Amino acid sequence: MGTWGDMGTGMALGRAPGGWGHWQGSAPSGQSCHGLLPPQVHREQRHPGTLKGHFPWAQVPDSPVSSGGVSCSPGTQRGGSCPFTTARAVSPPQPLSSPRSLANNNLQTLPRDLFKPLDILSDLDLRGNTLTCDCKIKWLVEWLESTNTTVPAIFCSSPGQFEGQRIRDLALGDFQCITTDFVVHQVLPFQSVSAEPFTYASDLYVALAQPGASSCAVLKWDYVERKLRDFDRIPAHSAVHCKPIVAQNQLYVVVAQLFGGSYIYRWDTAVDKFIKIQDIDSQKTRKPNDIEAFQIEGDWYFVIADSSKAGSTSLYRLNQNGFYSHQALHAWHRDTDVEYVENDGKPRLIISSSSQAPVIYQWNRAQKQFTAQGEVGEMLDVQMVKHFKVKRDQFLCLSRYIGDSKVVRWEGQRFVELQTLPSRGSMVMQPFSVEQRQYLALGSDFSFTHVYLWEEEKQKFVKFQELSVQAPRAFRYVPAADVQLLLAPSFKANTLVYRHVVVDLSL
Repeated sequence: MGTWGDMGTGMALGRAPGGWGHWQGSAPSGQSCHGLLPPQVHREQRHPGTLKGHFPWAQVPDSPVSSGGVSCSPGTQRGGSCPFTTARAVSPPQPLSSPRSLANNNLQTLPRDLFKPLDILSDLDLRGNTLTCDCKIKWLVEWLESTNTTVPAIFCSSPGQFEGQRIRDLALGDFQCITTDFVVHQVLPFQSVSAEPFTYASDLYVALAQPGASSCAVLKWDYVERKLRDFDRIPAHSAVHCKPIVAQNQLYVVVAQLFGGSYIYRWDTAVDKFIKIQDIDSQKTRKPNDIEAFQIEGDWYFVIADSSKAGSTSLYRLNQNGFYSHQALHAWHRDTDVEYVENDGKPRLIISSSSQAPVIYQWNRAQKQFTAQGEVGEMLDVQMVKHFKVKRDQFLCLSRYIGDSKVVRWEGQRFVELQTLPSRGSMVMQPFSVEQRQYLALGSDFSFTHVYLWEEEKQKFVKFQELSVQAPRAFRYVPAADVQLLLAPSFKANTLVYRHVVVDLSL
């Protein structure tokens, strides 16, 4: 497929400084030097990958034209061709309404609004070309619907679903030209391992665990600058997770640390800073790995997954004086992640572990505790478990550092494997939805992060985009007014903030 440059030199009719003029050059042998194409073609404003082939020109008399035409100097007019190589504007002609032809040029597409510079175009011949009916040609369908120009029938050569169809008969809805993209919006100059967005007092914040900086950083969204800015920091020498909980008009932050114990802070409006209010039992929580917060029947809870051999994953409940131990769930199994899911109106916890398949716990309303219900398949060494919902179906994403990650679907009594995704070195597999699109971000310590898009008809994820994130430890979707963000904490490099954008491929 060629470009505008493939056509060689030629002459086009268009506006020159001071009026209509001609751009001169060599026309195909046996044809005159009077042309159709607009002046931007010969002003090097080329549209890559657009045109290929030679262009027949509208016929004019072979004799020199004294006014508004082209004259070849003696000895230069050979076989009806004018071998000029320098473009220049000459005296303006009268507006022309004779037929124009781009027929039989093996054209696969045409630049958008190609015919706009032509004030008068009575007839146009595009027959004999191999036009690809994709988003780049959508404008031509719109133009054919609105123009008064006579255009003989032209047909699609590709793609397969449109092959042989008359272009004028295509509906604009046949073109799927709206797609999306994730572009870098902001670079946060620090490493982090978790990101948790929250809203407090009508403002948007994000809490990030920064073990390298020995803190939990709280950033605030600037609606004017559309950036995240520093707000406050909570000291945390080996933070692995900073979980904000807004409950009973209070802002709490649960700070989980690998060493030195874990704590709970509360925002004090009197002094405008975080105050430590509570220690978490270090005998139960020795090596925390993840925190999940949720509400059941009006009560607030959080659960900490513990990855030590001697500790246990534990559930805490909020009362008037703070959060207190409510239930020990899963002891001595080196748990890596915990996910809260409501399915069929029943609250459940799913805990992944290094030593066994993910375990399902279901809430017992009478006892106000979780009871073991079963396991998810026979998958061992699951690093992270996350859920998503499409229509009425519930799914789990199970990421593995060694081996393939999996997507499973709830089938009434158990989860059934739906899809396998290659994921060597994966510590995070995060589903998230933006408007009507369901995505999945699958990170890796050894390669690019792959973003997948859910296809409802196929009932599976398909590859959509690659993101360059070094050693990602989380992906978190953050809607910020009219900006849709995706936070990507990195264990080895800067934390990246991506923006979700909508792209029209027909423009």
